[in-house]
Amino acid sequence: MENQDKIALFEQTPVHRAVMTMTIPTVISSLVMVLYNLADTYFVGMLNNPIQNAAVTLAAPVLLAFNAVNNLFGVGASSMMSRALGRKNYDAVRRSSAIGFYFSLAAGILFSAGVTAFRQPLLQLLGSTEETAAATAEYLLWTVSWGAAPAILNVVLAFFVRAEGATFHASIGTMSGCLLNIVLDPIFILPQGLDMGAAGAGLATFLSNCAACLYFFVLLFWKRKTTFVCLNPAMLRWEGPIIAGICAVGIPSSIQNLLNVTGMTVLNNFTAVFGSDAVAAMGISQKINMVPMYIAMGVSQGIMPLVSYNYGSGNVRRMREVILFAAKISLSFLVAVTAGYFFASGQLVGLFMKNEAIIAYGSRFLRAMCISLPFMCTDFLAVGVFQSCGFGGRALAFAILRKIVLEIPALYILNSLLPLYGLAYAQFTAEFVLAIAAVVVLSRLFRSLEQPEQLPRQDAGSGPR
Repeated sequence: MENQDKIALFEQTPVHRAVMTMTIPTVISSLVMVLYNLADTYFVGMLNNPIQNAAVTLAAPVLLAFNAVNNLFGVGASSMMSRALGRKNYDAVRRSSAIGFYFSLAAGILFSAGVTAFRQPLLQLLGSTEETAAATAEYLLWTVSWGAAPAILNVVLAFFVRAEGATFHASIGTMSGCLLNIVLDPIFILPQGLDMGAAGAGLATFLSNCAACLYFFVLLFWKRKTTFVCLNPAMLRWEGPIIAGICAVGIPSSIQNLLNVTGMTVLNNFTAVFGSDAVAAMGISQKINMVPMYIAMGVSQGIMPLVSYNYGSGNVRRMREVILFAAKISLSFLVAVTAGYFFASGQLVGLFMKNEAIIAYGSRFLRAMCISLPFMCTDFLAVGVFQSCGFGGRALAFAILRKIVLEIPALYILNSLLPLYGLAYAQFTAEFVLAIAAVVVLSRLFRSLEQPEQLPRQDAGSGPR
């Protein structure tokens, strides 16, 4: 009965209701994740120590690199799962989840070992100085050396659970870890607690990710007779079409996140030249800007199973209606948020640190960053559609266009024209161009999919590239 309800949601529920059913839990989960990301910055900021706050900012690219693994096996395998569900190929669904899980576990262990072994050169690459290196290393110890595997697995498992339509459970799992992190942060960070500073923030993150993983393991054991998500090692076999289908979406998505890491590292290195106050202000502004960005990402991720399923089943009309409705609600929200951020930037930055220099830097950074939000929404939706349909090449092209062609060159050019403050406009430059490209490519995609010969092939790794 539960599986029939899932199929009805994908095939029969009115589009607006199906989109809201899938996106509201995902957006709420994204909001809690934003609070979780802000919690480290907020409570470390309460120490009024720019060095501790800069440590969290400098370590951010390494934590962002987790998304390369999350997207390789989480996005890649979940896209395969939803498309296989649309074709009623349930064996492919189970094998895709098993492959994604065990490969993610192995990647997390390797990630921890690599960062631990090459810690010193990594700190230099991140832009750490003598005054920030120790605090950054302590934060990385808990979040990466100990915490890479649980951080990766809890996100990957959420993707798998969401792929079969169980967005509520996926969101509860994600939120449980985030809320625990928010509770633990003041205990571990502040002088009234254990007074660990940035290291305490890292320890809280590690424990909260472990708790989220535990939730998903219990959930999948409890629903083992009704869920299509399979963690049985016996299902871990080399299936060429399934591996190809996962990699077709996962590898471009992973490269996209590695490029995001590169862009953030370049930005932090440019900012570090201007001192720890500037680094802390840039980090605070980025975290504030993440709130609406994660909501837009939540909408994009929420509709992915709907898009994948209807693409797999050949229902292009319903797929297009889902995308257009999601675009309307996401774009309207981000336009309103942009206006609010622009006029209240100083007050928002001031919530995190009572430091006049940091507020002055941060308010100007945030005004520059927020104007990219409406354009970013269009870009996120386009990439989400590409990933849902298995068009990994198009997702990769957008990633290269965003970072290599547009954003990183813009960092160099804008910093030379307007030192420090020009850095914050690089993202807007990239997203403006990408939004135009997204509209053009999606319009062509809709037209091409309406041609019968463009419908997906009925094999495990189907989907034109």
